[in-house]
Amino acid sequence: MPLSGFFHALADPTRLRIMALLRGMELSVGELAQVLGQSQPRVSRHVRILSDSGLVGRRKEGSWVYLQLASEERSRPVFDLIDKWSADRERALFEADASRLHAVRAERAEAARRYFEAHAATWESIRSLHVADVEVEQAIERLLADEPIGALLDIGTGTGRMLELFAPRADTAIGIDRSSEMLRLARVKLQEAGIDGASLRQGDMYALPLGDRSVDSIILHQVLHYAQQPGAAIAEASRVLRGGGRLLVIDFAAHDREELREQDAHLRLGFADEAMRGWFQAAGVTLDRTERLEGGELTVIIWRGRKAGMTETERKAA
Repeated sequence: MPLSGFFHALADPTRLRIMALLRGMELSVGELAQVLGQSQPRVSRHVRILSDSGLVGRRKEGSWVYLQLASEERSRPVFDLIDKWSADRERALFEADASRLHAVRAERAEAARRYFEAHAATWESIRSLHVADVEVEQAIERLLADEPIGALLDIGTGTGRMLELFAPRADTAIGIDRSSEMLRLARVKLQEAGIDGASLRQGDMYALPLGDRSVDSIILHQVLHYAQQPGAAIAEASRVLRGGGRLLVIDFAAHDREELREQDAHLRLGFADEAMRGWFQAAGVTLDRTERLEGGELTVIIWRGRKAGMTETERKAA
């Protein structure tokens, strides 16, 4: 009986502690083992039981596997029961685990600090070539301000800056990046900013791990110049964009700074408006705004488009 398996999954102190810890944040098996003071094989066995019951999900990022609670609809009744029936001794154990969780947060923050220090010079050298980031962010804000953001997708989220800015205004927010290192960095930055509702996933811009027509707003911020096939990346973004949804591409105008290709792995030295308009059109997205931000050796452009073909269901939802 599925129900008996469900209660069996909860009928162990360690598994209850795991549920309580995942209530606070996503964790790897190694991090759980660190907090619980148990071996990874033992913790893995408990996680497998919780996963088989549908209470815990797994998400792979490179060589890491992160654990997260099942949907709120499924997990909320479990925590209602735990909160109501936990004895003082159990509450004290949950609180002790939560205190040890601070060590995990601190280790993640330290790893992020080291990563920033190692790459700061490169990032600053590129920033020095164009208008200040705050001006770019204000322009993005203006182009998103005319209607609700809805379900937000940030492709190539990097450090999670776009999620930090716009997730609080979105119904849901997802950041996707190929790099597990960048996702760990983004996770720390979002936690430090107090943003708990955004989801981070590892994925490729050419094969997004999302269903068709599932988001309302998409941002590709300084991502497309790394793309071998920019048109294919825009087409894939359009696939997951609902009819009437908005796509924002923020990148450089065409330039001749060849050192960015050689030193910083830029595959494209910026983009012409005509090329971007063609990729948008081929993907079923109408380019409706172009904003140029000059003020440095490189010009930043924001191209905004809207996907056509809103379905009857999407019209009713709007």
